[in-house]
Amino acid sequence: MKVYICPMPRILAIDYGLKRCGVAVTDPLQIIATGLDTVDSKEIMAFLKKYVVAEPVETIVVGEPKQLNNTPSQIAPQVNKFVELLKMEFPNIKIARIDERYTSKMAFQAMIAGGLGKKQRQDKGTVDKVSATLLLQGYMLSIE
Repeated sequence: MKVYICPMPRILAIDYGLKRCGVAVTDPLQIIATGLDTVDSKEIMAFLKKYVVAEPVETIVVGEPKQLNNTPSQIAPQVNKFVELLKMEFPNIKIARIDERYTSKMAFQAMIAGGLGKKQRQDKGTVDKVSATLLLQGYMLSIE
């Protein structure tokens, strides 16, 4: 007897920054979150358009930048503008937001725990990609 596992559309997460964006994605069964890439912020829309042609995506998760007191952080207006652009460019894909407080610190700690050397931990692109992965994991836990 053959068992067929039908893949689902992926969930993609973005840790948006003014210079670069960390991108993470689930596997086709939406079980595992994995860092995908770090993309220059000016190139993120082109990257996403190309990606969604190659892979079906049902949800794009974007970090919501907040300060410790739960007020929007300084970058929030730019992130909100980016989210509005996502909604226009990808009207058939759900856009979700998730609190991103502490993700950079958690990413740094995860990199230490994972045994990455000092030079690798200083690479901001790696931190952004790990942060996006943590955002995606948090989102996946919130929808279970």
